[in-house]
Amino acid sequence: MRRAIVGRDEVFDRSWRLLGRPGPVLLEGPAGIGKTELWRALTARAAEAGWLVLSCAPTEAEAELPYAALADLLRPLADQVAALPGPQRVAAEVVLLSGDATEPVDVRVVGAATRTLLEVATTTHTHPGVLVAVDDAPWLDRPSERALRYALRRLTGLSVLVSRRRGQEAPPDVPLGLDEGRQGARAARVDVPPLDVGALHHVLRDQLGVTLTRPLLVRVAREAGGNPLLAIEVVRAMQRLPRHPAPGDDLPVAASMHHLLANVVAELPPPSRDALRLAALLTVPTLVDLDAAGVPAAALDAPEEAGLIVVTPTGVRFTHPVHAAAVRAGIPSGVRRRLHRRLADLVADPEERARHLALCTTAPDPVVAETLAAAAERWHSRGAPDLAADLHERASQLTPVEDRALLGRRRLAAARCRLDSGDLPAARQAAEAVAADFSGDLRAESLLLRAIVAWSSGEAGQAAVEIATRALAAARPGSALAGRVHAHLAVFDDHTEAARAHAEAAAALLDGRDGEHDLLAAALLLLFFQEVRLGRAPRTDLLERALGLEGDEPAWLASTVPAIWWKSIDDAERARGRLHRMLARAEARGDEPLQHELLSHLGEAELLAGRWDTAERHIAAARDLGDQLGSGLVAENWLAALLDAHRGRLAEATRVAESGLRLAEELDDDWCRRIHQQLAGFVALSAGRMAEAAAAYTALAATIDARGLVEPLAMRFEPDWIEACVGAGDLDRAAAALERLNDRHRRLPRPWTILGTARARVLLDSATGRDPGPALDALTAARDAVPPDVLPLDRARCLFVAGMAHRRFRRKLPARQALEAAVAEFTAIGAAAFAERGRAELARVGGRAPTPRHLTPTEDRVARLAARGRTNRAIANELFVSPKTVEANLARVYRKLGISTRAELGAAMTRADAQT
Repeated sequence: MRRAIVGRDEVFDRSWRLLGRPGPVLLEGPAGIGKTELWRALTARAAEAGWLVLSCAPTEAEAELPYAALADLLRPLADQVAALPGPQRVAAEVVLLSGDATEPVDVRVVGAATRTLLEVATTTHTHPGVLVAVDDAPWLDRPSERALRYALRRLTGLSVLVSRRRGQEAPPDVPLGLDEGRQGARAARVDVPPLDVGALHHVLRDQLGVTLTRPLLVRVAREAGGNPLLAIEVVRAMQRLPRHPAPGDDLPVAASMHHLLANVVAELPPPSRDALRLAALLTVPTLVDLDAAGVPAAALDAPEEAGLIVVTPTGVRFTHPVHAAAVRAGIPSGVRRRLHRRLADLVADPEERARHLALCTTAPDPVVAETLAAAAERWHSRGAPDLAADLHERASQLTPVEDRALLGRRRLAAARCRLDSGDLPAARQAAEAVAADFSGDLRAESLLLRAIVAWSSGEAGQAAVEIATRALAAARPGSALAGRVHAHLAVFDDHTEAARAHAEAAAALLDGRDGEHDLLAAALLLLFFQEVRLGRAPRTDLLERALGLEGDEPAWLASTVPAIWWKSIDDAERARGRLHRMLARAEARGDEPLQHELLSHLGEAELLAGRWDTAERHIAAARDLGDQLGSGLVAENWLAALLDAHRGRLAEATRVAESGLRLAEELDDDWCRRIHQQLAGFVALSAGRMAEAAAAYTALAATIDARGLVEPLAMRFEPDWIEACVGAGDLDRAAAALERLNDRHRRLPRPWTILGTARARVLLDSATGRDPGPALDALTAARDAVPPDVLPLDRARCLFVAGMAHRRFRRKLPARQALEAAVAEFTAIGAAAFAERGRAELARVGGRAPTPRHLTPTEDRVARLAARGRTNRAIANELFVSPKTVEANLARVYRKLGISTRAELGAAMTRADAQT
């Protein structure tokens, strides 16, 4: 049965239809218009239809009670909490008050837990639908609002119903960011209209048992503007008159609902008025607390008879939120403080007591300040840093000014809570104020916090370095605090030698200090990283020690360094493993900035490994998340364009390279300049525009050298630079680039340098007229040394270069064999531009394409058996020859088909068969 709701059939039916399609539904209207009744009717209808209804109806008094609304909404999912990942389970238990946390709960973890629980609700298919319903959304406590905003923006497959009151004009924003969700559908706004005269007649009869004459009812409807709550209060005021107003008399209508209700409250007996005020000031007014405050049960009779409250066996509930707000608004400030003090002395809940103390204390009071600071710590540990910041600030205001150290620590704690809540502007302002008012360690810590804000918000130039340098100057030399500042400077400073010096100082100052393992591990990783970038021999002992200090929890300040290192030495498996483990932790904690960074690293790792479909998925996820986070999408667009260039989609890649270089000039950002110079060079090289590619790579080398980067780990551009210079006829520059590449290879041999130096040597020898034979042999050895699943594009480019060298020296058969193999490998991984270049080079070879008929019958039989996966001994047994004869035949087969490994044999035989 549909819940009866007078005069709302049309708006109810429309709202119910809207709930059945993608996108949230927002009920709007002035206070008292009937939004809550409509909201309740819709949630009841959903429940009757078998939907899972997750709802909350916060009140103004609960707006300062962390997670009050979220706990109500998630309670039906409590049986799913045990299955959550560890951090999310703890967070959900804290929200639902079913468990305690041993360390502060990160607000992002609460959002992630909320998202996971709602996702489980939508995917279990035990209900025909899932409805998340929030009444009076503006009264959501901030932690609940943040968690729901996070979750709802990222979910599809559920219906959302939200109501809010508004004034004369609808606010432009939509509660909970519901217009920003993944479903792409904007919120459907449903305006709850005034009731007509007939509907108001039924409301007044049902609520008050009153039947007015038609003329009087029309006047009430007109004066109340069709607002049912205002009409009820007008009629109640009329009932208190000696007689109903005559046609020429004014109705008892005030300028606003608050004024009208203020008159009702003023007419209550003093004990009842006192009881009503106390109930309005309590977050959850219980009969126990009211009794402790000296409120007799009889004092609640008059306000209940006036229709302001409903008294239950355990507590008091206001019949409408506007009633409680009107009562609070009508309490004089002095009376309000005295009532708050009275409540602070009797309530048992420590958070409720702290709230009342904060509102009633006007002069510095060390005891009250300590109580508020302790409550702030509890709220912070429960994942409500924004509310904790308010309490820390209030505690600092009540701290005696002569206790400077304690005052500064409380103000700094408030600033840290602002940062933890994600309110960077407020954290910036608070940290600057502390730095201006204090000296010594307090100044150093506040400046370090300010530098972290600058780094996190991407402030222009070297702001983070400059501010952290001031923090270092304020810290006591040789202290752990100085070590912490050095560790952060090792991240902030883009000048390699300066960053290395900071990392070294941090490691020295933090080593052996309790509680600093995380930053010590980060300092060691950064020291290892910066030394490698300076061209020094890798001290892997630093890396291993740092990994040992980390345990299962990566050092957050430098957590990606090991993966960057493993990527740079082409150990894709270790890089992939660490990045995926970190991504799982970041997802469990709801740490989206870190997820975004890790997805970008994974995209680059898979791009280098030749797993381009996987790379595309990671890059797309990073772009989606970066768009939500407002990252600017510089790195994500660069990665996507680099993948496009690898796949031969050169027009889009060119556009990104050009726009990225313009942005780098506007921002004077060397990192942005480097990555887009590399992209521009690779795009031009892929298109065969060798002079343009050579110029881009020359500019890139100059940019890198200006930063003092001897070993730019992520920049593996020299082989391409050499190829471009050879193609452009600049052999002197090509020779200089080869020497640079050889230096990098001697310092740190890696698969890409093994292949790159061999490829470059063939190119240069061919271009200068030297016999490329020895270089070609070295190229074959290099390919054999690098497994087929490592750098497949680089391995295919080695074949391409070998084919070009053979062609230039008129060796048509090996040229054709190498180029056909290169085209096949380019095609297999999707390198369309290189495949096209390979086919163009093949067309220059001329002659007949080789087929397996160039093989002797014995070679053909051996090749086909080997291609099916038979071992040498199995082939020998089947053909009645020795294993050495099999090896000799395979060597000739490899040479004739232009391949170097057994893994390539099957594809080569298939290609050759297709040509016969």
